[in-house]
Amino acid sequence: MTDTPRYPIIYVRGYAMTKSEITETTSTPYMGLELGSTKMRQAWDGAVRKVFFESPIVRLLKKGYGDIYRDGLQVESGPIPRQSIIIHRYYDMADPDFGSGKVPTIIDAAKGLSDLILRVRDQVCLDGSMRPEDFRVHLVAHSMGGLVCRCFLQNGAAGSDAARKLVDKVFTFATPHNGIEMAGMNVPDFFGLWDMNNFSREAMRTYLDIRDKNVGVNSLDGKFDPRRFFCLVGTNSKDYDAARGASRLLAGELSDGLVRIGNAYVTGAPRAHVHRSHSGAYGIVNSEEGFQNLTRFLFGDVSVNGVLEIENLPLPPAGRLQKLLGTKVGYYFEVAVATRGALDFDLTRRTVANNSAILRSRAELFTDGGTLKADARHPHLFSTFLDLSQRPSDSKGMMFTIQLAVSMITYTGEDAPRDDHYVPGEYLFRDTIVINAVPPEDSTASWQIGFVLADSGWSSAATTPADGKKDELGLPYVAIPLENEKGFKAVLRLYGSHWR
Repeated sequence: MTDTPRYPIIYVRGYAMTKSEITETTSTPYMGLELGSTKMRQAWDGAVRKVFFESPIVRLLKKGYGDIYRDGLQVESGPIPRQSIIIHRYYDMADPDFGSGKVPTIIDAAKGLSDLILRVRDQVCLDGSMRPEDFRVHLVAHSMGGLVCRCFLQNGAAGSDAARKLVDKVFTFATPHNGIEMAGMNVPDFFGLWDMNNFSREAMRTYLDIRDKNVGVNSLDGKFDPRRFFCLVGTNSKDYDAARGASRLLAGELSDGLVRIGNAYVTGAPRAHVHRSHSGAYGIVNSEEGFQNLTRFLFGDVSVNGVLEIENLPLPPAGRLQKLLGTKVGYYFEVAVATRGALDFDLTRRTVANNSAILRSRAELFTDGGTLKADARHPHLFSTFLDLSQRPSDSKGMMFTIQLAVSMITYTGEDAPRDDHYVPGEYLFRDTIVINAVPPEDSTASWQIGFVLADSGWSSAATTPADGKKDELGLPYVAIPLENEKGFKAVLRLYGSHWR
C-alpha cells in the first residue's frame, strides 16, 4: 500500500455486562471481534441489503497481518512478525474456567495492556528484524476498550512510561469518552451494578487521573497527542437491541443506541460519523465504514480537514422577515465524504436524517446587524485520511467527493406566528464537490488541486484549479469558493498534510 510503517495491532474489546456475556466473550479466540455482517441498511427507506463484511480481523488478515495462535496455543514467548494482531484478553480472569472469576477494574485492564505492549515489543524484536527503540504499536478499541486505552495512557499508576512511549496511534469505535447518559442523566458513580459506574464522569475522572475540575473527562489532558487519536462515532440508535431495546430508548435518537453522539469523541481528535449502531449486525465495528476509516488512519499517507468559512448566509425575502421577529434562526450543515469507487460506504456522513448534522445558531456567526463576527464559529466539516496507493493505476490524482448541504431552521416559541411560507426541503446551498488532488513529484513542490461542482456538471469534466492560501495562523490550505443566486457565499477550506 504505502511506505507508512506497519506495526502490531492490539485490539481491546468493549464492555461485557453479565457473567454469561463474559464467558461468551472469553470462549472465542478473537473475543467477538471476528464477527462479521451480511446486513446493511439502505439509506432512503431502511430496507436491508445483503452486503458481506467478513469482520475487521479477517480483512486485516487479508491485508498481510497474522494472528499469534499456533497449534492451539497463544505464542507468548517466541518471536512473532511485526504485522501481528493481538487481542488483549483482559476478561479471561473474570471467567471461572480461566481465572478467579473476579471482573477486572479499568485500572487492572490498563495495567495488563501495559504489560502486553512490552511483551509484544520483546517478541517482535526477538529475531533482530526490528530494534526495540524503533518498535511501535497501534491500539484499536471498541466501546469501554477505549477507556481502558485512555486509562493506560493518562494514568501514571496504570502502567509504565516505557510502554506508553511505544503507542503510535489509537483508534476507537463508539467509545463513551464523555461517559454514558440514560434519559438525560449520567450514570452515577455509586451505581455499581454490572460495573456500570465505569461510565460515570466522576469515576472516569479518577481512573483517567484528570485532576483539574475545569478539564473535561473527554480530554487526553496533555498525556497523548490528540491528532494521533481517532474517534469513530455511530449515529444509528434504532438498530441497537441490547436490553431488549431499552438502551436505545433511554439513550435517545442522538446516539448509537448506547453512547450519545456528543459523548463519543476526544477533544481535539479527528473523528468521523457513520450511520451504524453500537454493536450487532448493524454495528460500527462490523462495518465497511469502520474498516475503511481504520486502515486509512493507521496506514494512509494524507490527512485532510475541511472547514467551511462562512461569508454570507441569506435570510428569507424581506416580506417574510416580520415572521422571524422573536424567533431564533439557526443553520444545519450536512456533509458526506467518500472516495472514488466507494459504492457501499462513506468515510463520514453527518445529516439531518441521521440526527448528526452540524448545527450553528445565527448568533454564533453574525451580529444583530447581519455582519459576520470576527470570532464566528465556522463549522469544521470533517477530518479524513486517504491512501495514495489506492489510486487507480492509470491515474496520477486522488479523487474524493464532498456532499455539502446548508439549510435554515427556526426555533419558534408558542406565541410566535406560524410561517405558512415555509417550503420543506428548501436549501440555502446544496452541491457535490469532486476533488482531484495530484501529489507533487518531490517534497519541494506543491500539490495540484482541482474541483468540479458535480450537481451542475459531470465529475469527469475538466477541473477548476483551486487557489492555495494561508490562514490566520499561517497554515496552508486550498480555497474552493462556493456561492449561488440566493446569496449564499462561503469558502471551503481544505487543509491537507502528509500523514504517517
